[in-house]
Amino acid sequence: MSRTRVVITGMGWVTPLGDDVERVWSRLMRGDSGLAPVTRFDAATFSTNFASEVRGFELDPALVEFAPDAHLNSRFAMSAAASAWKSAGLGDVRSMGGEAARRAKIEPGRLGIYLGAGEGTPDFDNFAASNLKGWDAGARDTDTARWAEAALARLRHASETEQEPNMTAQHLADVFGARGPSFNCMTACAASTQATGEAAEILRNGDADVMLAGGSHTMIHPLGMTGFIRLTAMSSRRDDPATASRPFDSTRDGFVMGEGAGVLVLETLEHATRRGANILAEVAGYGASADAYRITDIQPDGVGAGAAMRQALEQAEIDPMRPDSGGRPPVQYISAHGTGTKENDSIETRAVKLVFGEQAKRIPFSSVKSMFGHLIQAAGAVELMTCIKAIETGWVPPTINLRHPDPECDLDYVPNTARDMRERGGVDVCLSNSFGFGGQNNTIIVKRFSP
Repeated sequence: MSRTRVVITGMGWVTPLGDDVERVWSRLMRGDSGLAPVTRFDAATFSTNFASEVRGFELDPALVEFAPDAHLNSRFAMSAAASAWKSAGLGDVRSMGGEAARRAKIEPGRLGIYLGAGEGTPDFDNFAASNLKGWDAGARDTDTARWAEAALARLRHASETEQEPNMTAQHLADVFGARGPSFNCMTACAASTQATGEAAEILRNGDADVMLAGGSHTMIHPLGMTGFIRLTAMSSRRDDPATASRPFDSTRDGFVMGEGAGVLVLETLEHATRRGANILAEVAGYGASADAYRITDIQPDGVGAGAAMRQALEQAEIDPMRPDSGGRPPVQYISAHGTGTKENDSIETRAVKLVFGEQAKRIPFSSVKSMFGHLIQAAGAVELMTCIKAIETGWVPPTINLRHPDPECDLDYVPNTARDMRERGGVDVCLSNSFGFGGQNNTIIVKRFSP
């Protein structure tokens, strides 16, 4: 029995470098950085006082009407999804009043949503004030009655509800009139890769015809930044934020917090062909594994990451150690998880070598987190979109700020300058890695579509 083919027909994003796909891609090709001092709150006393913020973003008023209290993470997702829908040739959702599925002649029960969307932003000032009001210094404990009185006076129920991680998917369902399968996963930095891969599986299982898949997140707030600072996972290079994200460089000292959203339109090939869609790429393989090791650390030998890559390659029917028919490596580009932490970069390098053997050194392998920062739960979907652009254009993005090679990181990271792959036969197959805290590993392979 032949396997149902799944294709990508639309994509949209909101990133620290902008929200127009072509303009952002141009900026990535130039090696632009979105990293700068934090403006959303006063971070002057934080050891990391910089991040990669989405600046100047405003959600279209027609979409605001669906969810006037939506937090920034949901607003990013609504905007990215609207762009993806339009790019897929399905129309402009802003004028469809929640009937986008029907207007696009998609049975609402056959349109699904799978997101790796993070929680909403805490109402930090009022939450902190309520905690202080409820604190009994003499008893060194919280007076719950006093806390509740302060919280009831200060906290808004709509804002508190928006912190629930299911809300982003709910808002998209309202905007698009989607009544099919709806899921949201929170597997940290691997979430939107997992969401996209599992959305493809839903389509292959025949449970939907079209899926909106991807992720959205912001943790650029006092609690989000503090948590990672206490884990010593973020760069503290306050003197030069623009160069602080240094994946694979020997001077790297941690990741840089980013934010944003990436949403893709996935369809069965049959559905996409029937409506005459422009197909951007095909989802060739998906793999998932767990390290079962530690809450934050990656399994040091890279076996968990390697297992996810092998599963994806097997599903895509690609032998990782054999060149393709044209003599090129079996995968022409790897989008690295590439966070810029000491552990992640060396272990991911180890895992790639474990899977690809001698072919590993021939594969361009770069990290756009050097320019975007780490979009946390949105990272995987946005990075998958860069793979699709690499297939379309024949260019692969660089890893900027890579000036001091690390002997443990000895692969081709496309340092500092984008690379034209067209003279080498272009880019037909890309692999995108995402590895999350808790040992979640996810890999997606996309390839150039061929009927």
